[in-house]
Amino acid sequence: MPRLAHQVFFTTKDRSDETINALLDDCQSYLNDHPGLVSFAVGRCEPEYDRPVNMDFDVVLHTVFEDRAAHDAYQTAPRHLEFIERQKPNWAEVRVFDSNLRD
Repeated sequence: MPRLAHQVFFTTKDRSDETINALLDDCQSYLNDHPGLVSFAVGRCEPEYDRPVNMDFDVVLHTVFEDRAAHDAYQTAPRHLEFIERQKPNWAEVRVFDSNLRD
């Protein structure tokens, strides 16, 4: 079974450092250490990366799951749902990109 990459690009409503840092902290607290998660990284788009090929976003979450079943379980995990409940009011836009990874 292929690993599943799940990437999420968040744009916040007010784009303030306070809101972005809270989102980064909640990603780290609520979205890391799930069963079947083999890679986790979260970061922000910095002004020096202002290039035409970069999308307009504030925070990006990069996760890789061992397989589709682990990803699907993560989607309904209580910590993931609590993260959404806590942070959703701050989001102007969320873009999700899922893909299978070649070995």
